[in-house]
Amino acid sequence: MKAELCQFCLRSGILCSKCREKVRKGVVSETDLRVARLLVSIEDKYPSLQDVYFYKAVEADNVLAILVGKGDVPRLLGYGGKITKFLSQKTGKKIRILEYDSDERKFLEDLFAPLDILTINKIWLPDGTTETRVILRRRGRGKPKMDLEAIKEIAKRIHGLTLRIEFSD
Repeated sequence: MKAELCQFCLRSGILCSKCREKVRKGVVSETDLRVARLLVSIEDKYPSLQDVYFYKAVEADNVLAILVGKGDVPRLLGYGGKITKFLSQKTGKKIRILEYDSDERKFLEDLFAPLDILTINKIWLPDGTTETRVILRRRGRGKPKMDLEAIKEIAKRIHGLTLRIEFSD
């Protein structure tokens, strides 16, 4: 697995001076470090992880969003979901795998998967700010199984989006 930190530091648990400096400056957070170490620890069991570029991990409530390189999402979702289940068990959070530096639509589709997005609109408010309105197709009755407040927080931290989420039948 490729990451901001060197392989030696991720495998050994001891940070070299360059990696320690990245953590000190905030380029790499403690969450990033924890998730990167977890991914490296299972790299031998799941060889496709060797080609994955891990950028960042963002926590919000009980959801952990993992940002990986372009085209790396299927590599983490493969193996029957065993990688995400492992990460979920180790962190105690629900896992969302997102593509780093993707366009807004792709980001929102990954964020809300497996729900279908019907429409994405921009709403310009009188105070000069904008909100992104996402209309999702409701599946079945009742509430969706995802924490919408955590999803909104992740969208705000990663893409700077203020979401307004609505459902349609």
